[in-house]
Amino acid sequence: MTEITTVGILGSGIMGAGLAEVAARAGYTAIVRSRSHEAADAMVQAMAKSLAKQVEKGKLDGDERDAILGRVIATSHLGDLVDCDLVIESVVEDLSIKKQLFAELDSVVKPDAILASNTSTLPVVELAMVTQRPDRVCGVHFFNPAPMMKLVEIVRPLTASDETIAAVTEFAVQCGKDAVEVKDQAGFIVNALLFPYLNNAVRLADQGVASIADIDTAMKGGCNFPMGPFALLDLVGLDTSVAILDALYAEVRDPNYAAVPTLRRMVAAGRLGRKSGHGFFDYAR
Repeated sequence: MTEITTVGILGSGIMGAGLAEVAARAGYTAIVRSRSHEAADAMVQAMAKSLAKQVEKGKLDGDERDAILGRVIATSHLGDLVDCDLVIESVVEDLSIKKQLFAELDSVVKPDAILASNTSTLPVVELAMVTQRPDRVCGVHFFNPAPMMKLVEIVRPLTASDETIAAVTEFAVQCGKDAVEVKDQAGFIVNALLFPYLNNAVRLADQGVASIADIDTAMKGGCNFPMGPFALLDLVGLDTSVAILDALYAEVRDPNYAAVPTLRRMVAAGRLGRKSGHGFFDYAR
């Protein structure tokens, strides 16, 4: 089985930073590539701030914090990933962008490296087929926030080898996660079940069945969910949510996956949730 010691991460946003922290905590060297030095440096600074808070709360000691940060390398050069054993892509949920990136990665990273996508919905096999190593491409879907969420969906496209799936499963387990293997089908397990629920919550509010706040209260109190559907939509991002629903609908044509118009209008208005400061709830400071 492929031995993984160095992990490359493409994308320095919230998920990319989370993946870097998870990998570094588990003892892996994490090389995070961003499109600019400024973004890469900002990611490291944000991680340092997050770890400092954990030290203050007694969840981490200073030596552990320093060791974790010492295993994180930020770069803006794709070529710095050349010797990685595993590269995890975590950029925007756009298939054409991801395909272009995988083709470029294939020409840069060493031939025996595994290329993985953190996509939550898109077909991994299409990424595999733009490379010369389709047997070494799979999905490794972490959930946000990656340091806290226990689940990882290991996505097996038709082309992936048993060795590849075994190696990334072991990586996820070493990171302290619960790994489940899933078929390369839109939405995998979690999003295929979750997003019809979120979509129908918006539909209920539009129909005047209950207020947004009361629907969230009902689902927390009645189903023991940690947060209601509207708070979760704001956390995920409404633009990301619409993209996921569109991908699900394109594959199965189930009306439950057809994004409610309100979601599209909110995206058009720039009301994307927490990341924009306003979604179904107001997060402006």
